[in-house]
Amino acid sequence: MERKYFGTDGIRGRVGTHPISPEFVLKLGWAIGRVLAPNGGGKVIIGKDTRISGYMFESALQAGLSAAGVDIGLLGPMPTPAIAYLTRTLHAKAGIVISASHNPYYDNGVKLFSSKGKKLSDEIEQAIEASLSEPMSIVDSAKLGKAQRIGDAGGRYIEFCKSTVSSQLDLKGLTIVVDAANGATYHVAPDVFTELGARVISVGVAPDGLNINEQCGSTHPELLRQAVISKGADLGIALDGDGDRVIMVDHKGEIVDGDELLFVIAQARQFRAQLKGSVVGTVMSNLGLEVALKSLDIGFERTPVGDRYVMEKLDQNGWNVGGESSGHLICLDRTTTGDGIVSALQVIESMVETGKSLYELKSGMTKYPQTLINVKMSKKVDISGCAPITDAVRLAEKQLAGSGRVLLRTSGTEPLVRVMVEGRDATQVQQVAMEIAEIVEQTLKTR
Repeated sequence: MERKYFGTDGIRGRVGTHPISPEFVLKLGWAIGRVLAPNGGGKVIIGKDTRISGYMFESALQAGLSAAGVDIGLLGPMPTPAIAYLTRTLHAKAGIVISASHNPYYDNGVKLFSSKGKKLSDEIEQAIEASLSEPMSIVDSAKLGKAQRIGDAGGRYIEFCKSTVSSQLDLKGLTIVVDAANGATYHVAPDVFTELGARVISVGVAPDGLNINEQCGSTHPELLRQAVISKGADLGIALDGDGDRVIMVDHKGEIVDGDELLFVIAQARQFRAQLKGSVVGTVMSNLGLEVALKSLDIGFERTPVGDRYVMEKLDQNGWNVGGESSGHLICLDRTTTGDGIVSALQVIESMVETGKSLYELKSGMTKYPQTLINVKMSKKVDISGCAPITDAVRLAEKQLAGSGRVLLRTSGTEPLVRVMVEGRDATQVQQVAMEIAEIVEQTLKTR
């Protein structure tokens, strides 16, 4: 069954445009309750990021769940990974996150975690979608769900984050800039690093409902870079609006992306004999990561873009480390989902253990130059099996002579073909990408 609403990361869109409306979210809450607790009873927890529409959708979900006879635990603003953790420890039937992650404030969405703190299976999402097509009914008044605020959620999550590193870890002497993107981590992230002994300089911790991800956080690390340099900090940590991604900055002001952080974490796990199997990245992971891991005799496998696919590959093989260039990193030996704070802690623990700076730790990996060109289409077109494009890619791969990659990917949300080329020579990479993009554009005009 093809899913109508759920994408790879829940349901997301522009506020006020179907399905991101109070009416739909009300019924979604009811459908979630119906599927996960068909006989009523049990509890579902709800958390959100700091965008203004979160108030509206929190109330709608609460009403829908109550109508299905399910109790509700309200967490307020809380990072996505915190909701995954609290769903498990509070023995809830599910955890609901109201967030559009790194998107601007005018977008919002809903994503779900199972009782085990993992993303729902396709089968359950399909069952929820099927329930959405049914008439909404309300349980007997005596069986309506009740709601309560969970006041100590932030403290519980802070303690969990600290538990993912050695109890002997002491960050005294380190100055860390933390950019919370005016998002869900604004009231917990600085405390985690402060309680571990670091001197913390906080930015992006004044959410007003409209400024989430606005020129700050992991999607705009320039603010963090400037703060690290001006304050003479040892490193900087930039989270995204819902706290599941992290980008870092070293003491020289150089941005350290998800691929480089994944390398640092994998290297540390290997040193401690804690790395299970291969590291998992995506088709967009930099070739330099694959080469660097190979030099350490660490295997590397790629999945389609999306943390959902990285997680599936890790689960299938019993491996424990993977992630994306965007900073969505997964350490399954520490938690059940991508967690920006936990990932940052793994990197900092390696710094303290080795006595090396972040700049030194990342130096074991050299990023390959990469060029990405988006070719617009008038409509979505299947480019597989298109001879002129296939021939152009084959020629490009021959030119790169085994020291580069070509990737063509049709966007899942826009009429675009993404042309990505990477290799050792930046000039050659850009030239090859432009040549392929031109052939793609010319070919699509005739289709």
